[in-house]
Amino acid sequence: MPPAADTTTPPRTGAGPQTERPASARSSHLGWLFAVAIAVAAFNLRPVVTSLGPLLDQVRTDLGMNPTLAGLLTAVPSLCFALFGFAAPGMARRIGPIAVITAGMAAITAGVLARSFAGGTAVFLLLTALALAGVAVSNVLIPVVIKRYFPEKVGPMIGLYSMSLSAGTSLAAAVTVPLTGALGGDWRVGLGVWAGLGALALLLWVPVMAARRERGDRAGGAAADRLPITRSRTAWAMACFFGLQATGAYVVMGWLPKIFQDAGVSEGASGVLLALTMVIGVPVSFVLPNLAARRGDQRLFVVVLASCGIAGYAGLALAPSAAPWAWATLVGLSNCAFPLVLTMIGLRARTAGGVAQLSAFAQGVGYLISIPGPILIGRLYQATGTWYLPLGFLALLLVPQMLFGLRAAMARHIEDEAARPVAAGVRP
Repeated sequence: MPPAADTTTPPRTGAGPQTERPASARSSHLGWLFAVAIAVAAFNLRPVVTSLGPLLDQVRTDLGMNPTLAGLLTAVPSLCFALFGFAAPGMARRIGPIAVITAGMAAITAGVLARSFAGGTAVFLLLTALALAGVAVSNVLIPVVIKRYFPEKVGPMIGLYSMSLSAGTSLAAAVTVPLTGALGGDWRVGLGVWAGLGALALLLWVPVMAARRERGDRAGGAAADRLPITRSRTAWAMACFFGLQATGAYVVMGWLPKIFQDAGVSEGASGVLLALTMVIGVPVSFVLPNLAARRGDQRLFVVVLASCGIAGYAGLALAPSAAPWAWATLVGLSNCAFPLVLTMIGLRARTAGGVAQLSAFAQGVGYLISIPGPILIGRLYQATGTWYLPLGFLALLLVPQMLFGLRAAMARHIEDEAARPVAAGVRP
């Protein structure tokens, strides 16, 4: 991994947007430390959620959580990702994105550890929200620091980030229950142990923050403040693409085991099949961003991944027990639209400030779009008693996902679209 570059000159703000370029590189040791810090931070961005799911029944029983509050808990991640994601660029402009990510790692560590001591539902929800706030700002700003400090290696670094995120997601889902059992069976220990990974990430980011010594305006400066991102069609397409792929991903994480169990697959096997859909994202999340970043646009990948999802959902609806491994693999490949959209966020803006705004806008709007999805799927299943209609709806959603993705994947920059003057009666 080449050393991280340090930009010492703010982006030019003359007649047209300029591509941000790094100045001289720092030491190779700092570059390696930065890369490892990014990977470990990414590993911490999903265990907050995926470690809770397998233990949710125990948590509900112990805290006296009613079904309504339990349902609220499942919606909290997307809501926090949206709300705190919108706030991330403003925070980065004040103190720098590295400092915000470091604070995010501290929030994850404190929230995950403290909620394991919560004595009631309200405190548990608040501390979970604290951890998710750290996740949200890091979600938005890690692509920003990649764009800023690894401008020539956006594809490989997004690949490293995505692969680590997928690995953390899979590991927490797979080992939380057996780990809890090995540690005595108490859900508080099983959830609290994940704070150790957050502490490790924090220990890595503190020296990175000290070495970089960023000023707040280094996150993008006044030029980013003036960027009217809502005038960019690419930004809106990216937000819709992000939201639709997140809808599918959250539905799969929440409902796939139930789909297989209703088809006669054992409970243990259904859990393994869910793990497969997540594990397959680990190698693909590393390879895909590298391939996507080498192309002028990424439309081919948008079509291929959506086609995998349509085939996978069709198989689950029509013959779920006939080839469950094939359907799980296809659905897992479809969910790799997540690393693809992260890569496109890094490529569709010229500067780190532009990436900060696009990342916050696409993820904030996108996560808001995704909130109703798992709830609606559950309602459709409850109303019909079968999975034909819910799975058909998921397959249908992949059509607009593909269309928005094709627009977002075109080789354009949001700065060019946002800066274009609007003539009377002509949309930008």
